[in-house]
Amino acid sequence: MTAISPSSPWTIFRQRDFTWFLGSRFSGSVAQQITDVAVGWLVYDLTGSALALGLVGLAAFLPVISLVLVTGHAADRVDRRLIMLACYGLNAVIAFGLAAFAFMKPPVIWPIYALVVLMGVSRAFYQPASQAFLPNLVPRELFGRAIAWGSSIFQVAVITGPAIGGLLYVAGSEVALAGAGLLFACAAICMAAVRLRAEKVPPPKVDWATLIAGLTFIRAKPVILGAVTLDLFGVLLGGATALLPIYAATILSIGPVGLGLLRSAPAVGAAAMALLLAYRPLARRAGYRMFTAVMIFGLATIVFGLSTNFFLSLGALTVLGAADMISVFVRQTLVQADTPDAMRGRVAAVNTVFIGASNQLGEFESGTLAAFIGVVPAVVVGGAGTILIALLWTRVFPALLHRDRLIEDMRPD
Repeated sequence: MTAISPSSPWTIFRQRDFTWFLGSRFSGSVAQQITDVAVGWLVYDLTGSALALGLVGLAAFLPVISLVLVTGHAADRVDRRLIMLACYGLNAVIAFGLAAFAFMKPPVIWPIYALVVLMGVSRAFYQPASQAFLPNLVPRELFGRAIAWGSSIFQVAVITGPAIGGLLYVAGSEVALAGAGLLFACAAICMAAVRLRAEKVPPPKVDWATLIAGLTFIRAKPVILGAVTLDLFGVLLGGATALLPIYAATILSIGPVGLGLLRSAPAVGAAAMALLLAYRPLARRAGYRMFTAVMIFGLATIVFGLSTNFFLSLGALTVLGAADMISVFVRQTLVQADTPDAMRGRVAAVNTVFIGASNQLGEFESGTLAAFIGVVPAVVVGGAGTILIALLWTRVFPALLHRDRLIEDMRPD
């Protein structure tokens, strides 16, 4: 067998628990993507409304913002592995519940929103625990590669999940959702195989200061604050994901399989960029590259919004995903590598709110705006807004713009 050199990106897979963690993340992420595709298409089938699609994103986001103080504190007081295991189990039950609803075909859709809210609760607890758990799995010198590989695996799941979801939806929405339930159960099994227990640290006392410690920490770090808010507003304004069922059904006329391909396209670009970052992590000019990537993201959003050609739309979404991956990589590295383990859960919870706001709340924004000014104008305006935000942030957060290195310049607090 050929030896793996310490500098090889494959060295990371010598870490047994990290490998099982990636397996659980891949299975759970595929399941989540299948669920998102099936729910989006099902809601549009039942209502034909852009606003109804936007409300799905809002239903997923509300628990994240409502529980931010609780979930972060839980991730710092409770075994993070057990939190993730419980969340995967709950998601499996929810997915099977959605499948049962789709099979019965009732005349109302509020149960879909109720189950999406419940899945949002699960996501609100899972994401801080997952982000805070990752640095415990690998040595610090491998942390940059761990983030890149974790992002790569996630993006591969985002590529395959929507495509699988679109194909399964042809057989019925209940088939797609039941398949998602099985994959969530597989994710729970993989997480149960992780042996690592985080280092014992004194649990923080429960008072207002410790509850808002994550917000206080990020506010005191201008570079981190700039990175997470740039990612927040950039994706919030440029998020056209909620409108993809409308593009697939009416503008491009490509059906549920085509919808799956559209949803996969950003992940193709993101996965390719994540793999490149795993081999060649950002060494210099990290801040400048992040701002450039956000502007490219906005431009690609505009191209997608104006396109009436399926292949041009796929290309624009692929470029969009690659640009977004650079922003995600910089933000995750800054947040996770520069946060003490004892409060990493609370900081991750705040970061999760930014992620949720940029994705789920962005879907609500897109759906609501489209209901008033039309689908294409809503996407184009959002892309232009992303570019303007990036330009404004270069003035508001000059330290982020001029940030040269990421991990090399950082020291644990």
